[in-house]
Amino acid sequence: MKSGFVAILGRPNVGKSTLLNHILHQKVSIVTDKSQTTRNAIKGIYTDEEVQIVFVDTPGIHKPLQKLGEEMNIMAYKASHEVDAIILVVDASLPFGKGDEYLLNHLALKDIPLIIVFNKIDQARLNKVEELKKIYRERFIDAKFIDTVALEGFNVDEIVGQLKTLLPEGPMYYDKETITDQDIVFQIKEIIREKILNVLSQEVPHSIAIYMEYIAYEENPMHIKASIIVEKDSQKGIVIGANGRRIKEIGSKARQSIEALVKKHVFLELFVKVSEDWRNQESELTKFGYKTKKEE
Repeated sequence: MKSGFVAILGRPNVGKSTLLNHILHQKVSIVTDKSQTTRNAIKGIYTDEEVQIVFVDTPGIHKPLQKLGEEMNIMAYKASHEVDAIILVVDASLPFGKGDEYLLNHLALKDIPLIIVFNKIDQARLNKVEELKKIYRERFIDAKFIDTVALEGFNVDEIVGQLKTLLPEGPMYYDKETITDQDIVFQIKEIIREKILNVLSQEVPHSIAIYMEYIAYEENPMHIKASIIVEKDSQKGIVIGANGRRIKEIGSKARQSIEALVKKHVFLELFVKVSEDWRNQESELTKFGYKTKKEE
């Protein structure tokens, strides 16, 4: 049997999480139309009779403006050094720009098998895609290229096929039923954050964190108390909405998804709290699970 770890890298909003979810035929990484949705390195495990692939979905690499952004980049860089192969996802509908240059200048991709996935190929012009591929071909002579539409699952199976040729013989790291290594608390917090990102307008989402206050696994309905953390009082009002309508909508949508995850009824209580400039506070980044652990 073949097995190994594969990092999924790329700029924000290129479709990394969508790609992973389609490979696994199950949602393990939240997806929104907002950039920088993924904030942690999330493992998704694909297993069949021939191979076990442990995918590491990483935050989008970008020029950071806060310490949170720095931590997200560190997670992605760290993942790229600890894997057997790398998938670099590129938005084929956009020209090569400064963000792409920033990513390539900050990643060491020389000695690891590399698949470059040109996603959103349905939104791209053929001649522009060829220009884009030429740039990557000059930098990565041995890389394998695959065109995909991750949102529709087009050509996603080809990625798994290519990885089967690249990964070494090895053991199963997880039992074959395991899809993700993330615990239930992390998954619930991500569901809540996803619903917030989908409900709120552009100015607030990146200022949001979720803190689990209380969870009673054995109760039925399962009782969950979680705090939505924002950076300003004005953002608190936006999250709550007029007469509490917006937070009720967030809560209702989150509860439905959490119930589908835990397979039981859920009593979900959401609170909104202000932690000023939390994205630049080391203690808060640690508290909310965004601080990269230092090597021993």
